[in-house]
Amino acid sequence: MAQKSPTTVLCPSCGAKNAASAGNRCAACGALTDGRDAPTRPGAKQGRASGGFSILWFAIALGVQAVLTAALVVGLPVAVPALDFEGSNGIIVAIPVWFLGGMLIGMISPGKTYAEPTIASFIVQVPTVLWLWKGQTVRTMPFFMYACMGLVGVLFALVGSYLGERIQMGPPPKTAD
Repeated sequence: MAQKSPTTVLCPSCGAKNAASAGNRCAACGALTDGRDAPTRPGAKQGRASGGFSILWFAIALGVQAVLTAALVVGLPVAVPALDFEGSNGIIVAIPVWFLGGMLIGMISPGKTYAEPTIASFIVQVPTVLWLWKGQTVRTMPFFMYACMGLVGVLFALVGSYLGERIQMGPPPKTAD
């Protein structure tokens, strides 16, 4: 006897009801669904699958990180001459900028995107570190320190993307006692 396909599919990640004809992704969170209902047995795997590296979200993360870095590290001192982010002050400002960029991408992207904002911030970090190192006049640091602080900024982008994903997931579901 043939088995009827369900008209709605529960997402194994967030529990949202999706139409069976909607493809293999949840409309609410973007997690992969395989056409079965969510597991109900205790100890079943909960959480969202990453689904691999997304070129689209990498491009979005690269754009967000580049725009935020250019706006706050380069553009803000041009607009407000009292601010001077040259040299070491510039890299100190760039670290929280990359954290916020990673958190923003983590909050708005479907699924788990940790690698995309981290790699994007690494790519943005290289020209930022070189530009700040070449332009230093008074607040000088050796290049090694710029490279180390740039890598700390990349680490902060990873932490920010994780925090953004945690914010996106919301509080854990309450267990029945």
